[in-house]
Amino acid sequence: MSLIEVENQIKDLEMQRNNATGEEYDRLTMQIEELQRNAYTSLTAWDRVSIARSAQRPKAGDLINQLFTNFYELHGDRRYGDDKAIIGGIGYFHDIPVTVIAQAKGKTTKENIDRRFGMSNPEGYRKALRLAHQAEKFQRPIITIVDTAGAYPGKEAEERGQAQAIAECLYEFSDLNTPIICIVLSEGGSGGALALSVADRILMLENAVYSILSPEGFASILWKDDSRAKEAAEVMKLTSYDLYDKGIVDYLVKEPAAGIQADMKLVLADIDQYISQELDVLMNMSDKKRLNERYEKFRKIGSSL
Repeated sequence: MSLIEVENQIKDLEMQRNNATGEEYDRLTMQIEELQRNAYTSLTAWDRVSIARSAQRPKAGDLINQLFTNFYELHGDRRYGDDKAIIGGIGYFHDIPVTVIAQAKGKTTKENIDRRFGMSNPEGYRKALRLAHQAEKFQRPIITIVDTAGAYPGKEAEERGQAQAIAECLYEFSDLNTPIICIVLSEGGSGGALALSVADRILMLENAVYSILSPEGFASILWKDDSRAKEAAEVMKLTSYDLYDKGIVDYLVKEPAAGIQADMKLVLADIDQYISQELDVLMNMSDKKRLNERYEKFRKIGSSL
């Protein structure tokens, strides 16, 4: 039984439980808990893709609201316009001023259309780069949040220099003279995600995925059959455990059985503790040492692939 089928079964049982009392309520509760345990202890790569894409999964805006105080959003790339697919601004993390740059999906259909499901145009990446340089100027650490299926693939995006905008992010972030921590929240797809992933530390949620493209796209290119997406997900090694084993991810954030939405406070506490710990290390490190370690980190990642 697939994870989606199990989740539908759990929803049916929860509806039954709403009208139950006494022993019947307890029996249904035990049945639901057993289904959750069995389903979430043997997840396939495709299951984690499904969880990462879940509409119920928290979005970047939720993390910003919970992790940072006095967040003030800034807009525009000073060249073309603002891109709602990227939220950028200034806030405080435990009284430390930081710059936050996040790829943002929507919670409703309208919001997703406005944000293009978190797929950025070139002006989004240029806004990110503008804010990153501002952070460097004022010696503010940068926290990036990755959650995108990829950069926006539209004709207008290509005409406005999509590839160049992503390349400039990769080039500039690699040499930014301020601490950078990246959170891979749910989906990390292609160069669109990589543009905000050059960092001193990368943490990834347990049920997040990160890959060169979607499993559907991989199956379509490799086998000319996008129906083999489940098989492609296994081949691509895109889960948090795969990336942690390869040394690409520095820290793996465990999630409750039913995903981060089941106990967001617990997961956020873990993220908060890791960022606090690593910011202290990075901010007390000399600029030269921090930049050298960032360089060596990505040289090592490149040589391991």
